[in-house]
Amino acid sequence: MDEDIERRAREAAEINALYNALKHDSDAQVDAIMGPLMGENPEFREFGDQIRGAIAPVVERVNGMGQEERRERLAELAPDQLDELESEDEEDDQRLPELPNVEEYDQVRMRMAPNPNGPWHLGSARMPAVIGTYKDIYDGWMLCRFDDTDPETKRPDLDAYDQILDAVGYLGFEPDEVLRASDRLDIYYSHARDLIDEGGAYTCSCPQAEFSEMKNAGEACPHRDKDTETVHEEFEAMVAGEYSEGEMVLRVKTDIKHKNPALRDFVAFRIIETPHPREEAAEYRCWPMLDFQSGIDDHLTGVTHIIRGIDLQDSAKKQRFVYDYFGWEYPEVVHWGHVNVDGYDVAMSTSTIKELVDSGELDGWDDPRAPTLASLRRRGIRGEAIVDAMVELGTSTSNVDLAMSAIYSENRERIDDETDRAFMIRDRDDGGAVELPLSGGPDAGHPPIHPEHDDRGRRDIPVGAGVMLEATDLPQEGERVWLKGYGCVRYTGEGLEYVDADIDVTREDDVAIVHWVPAEDNREVLMRTPDGDVTGYAESTLEAYEADELLQFERVGFVRVDGHDDGRTTVYFAHN
Repeated sequence: MDEDIERRAREAAEINALYNALKHDSDAQVDAIMGPLMGENPEFREFGDQIRGAIAPVVERVNGMGQEERRERLAELAPDQLDELESEDEEDDQRLPELPNVEEYDQVRMRMAPNPNGPWHLGSARMPAVIGTYKDIYDGWMLCRFDDTDPETKRPDLDAYDQILDAVGYLGFEPDEVLRASDRLDIYYSHARDLIDEGGAYTCSCPQAEFSEMKNAGEACPHRDKDTETVHEEFEAMVAGEYSEGEMVLRVKTDIKHKNPALRDFVAFRIIETPHPREEAAEYRCWPMLDFQSGIDDHLTGVTHIIRGIDLQDSAKKQRFVYDYFGWEYPEVVHWGHVNVDGYDVAMSTSTIKELVDSGELDGWDDPRAPTLASLRRRGIRGEAIVDAMVELGTSTSNVDLAMSAIYSENRERIDDETDRAFMIRDRDDGGAVELPLSGGPDAGHPPIHPEHDDRGRRDIPVGAGVMLEATDLPQEGERVWLKGYGCVRYTGEGLEYVDADIDVTREDDVAIVHWVPAEDNREVLMRTPDGDVTGYAESTLEAYEADELLQFERVGFVRVDGHDDGRTTVYFAHN
């Protein structure tokens, strides 16, 4: 391969690597660069292996840059490519679709209605993320209403009320009002009485199986035409706790011939004998079904727009029967599909996560393996990053996939510039840490605290008796590596010896740049990750960072410092 082809290959590879790294906000890969390089330059193909070796240091150098440095370099080499990239960014930066008929309302009023049966998993974040963003767009109003009227099947967790409100704050929002449905039983009873007066409800003592058979056949229940006085008496007996569970229900009178059997005379109130865990609600036994309770509350709180899952389309249809009896106008409804989140072995289910926590398989709701907001928060993920990733999914009625890489990309953009750097050597399954004596060089290395901010200074990492490398970074005997922030060394087979060389050897001779820590003056590290715990060693500067501070372990990833204890620091891995 002649010098001209090598030069052209390096130049083209640098532009492609810069473009790819900026586009995907991640390190460029040699294999990803090779494809377009060969496609655009057929004359390179016969030198494939040689070109791969020539461009590898170029890609490594680009990967060592920050995003702003990459942008400046691409502007210098290929401004048209940068313009194209920025045009794509603008196209991707689309807001949520407009809410329907907002011009008909003085104020957009929306609600999120969590069931407080446990802390939130990641999928739960979509509702406050989208509703909170709509509130900001329209300068609207947002309610957090805890739909906690099922004290048995979805039994409320007393701690979850505050945990959920804390999670909403973590995502960057604050409700204008907070309600607990279990505080409002008398309001629901009052509206049930009014509905009875309107001829829209009746008490029914049919066994469930018997009623289902009649309903599916389009036949009216024999209790459907009870006189109003009797219905009132029996409903008051329900409220007073005079019936056992399953003995009596209150049904909304709809269309017994409706083409959808699920909408035929549905239950509005039932008896639940299990006391509510909240002391304020423990005396009640007559509980509204969610469709009745939610419909009443949406009207009374002035909700103008509801966002709910496509699987809940029947809820709006049921509630409209009640609204028609009262002469109310139903809110605008936006239905969306289910969100699937990748990257976790644990199911995105509150009950499943709770079982794993209770059994000890997970350390808690903030275990890094758990797909929960508490876990992401402890790992150092900013709430705004989750919100932006969720908003990007829009409100399509189709099911959508959320890649964790989208959240990580949003988070990386927010924390990269402010996060100090440090070295950590992982004691990994593929070889662990290697301790080597080092001779002939400076007494210490001085890598920058941040590569793009010289004003933050440099770290002092003494070499002492030697250094530790990750086994996968150890070169062949006689080969060289560049210890980042220290200099070039050669592996002798027994240790490392300093080589007085310029940084250009990393580019011209393909000398790999590796991270390292002192063999003696280091700190033991436990890094908790979604894939399990990783042990290792870090430079002693780690001790200066307090809990909740973020760091980037170079060539490893971003971490949040969790705490220091007995000579060991625990950190939680955020992402690459």
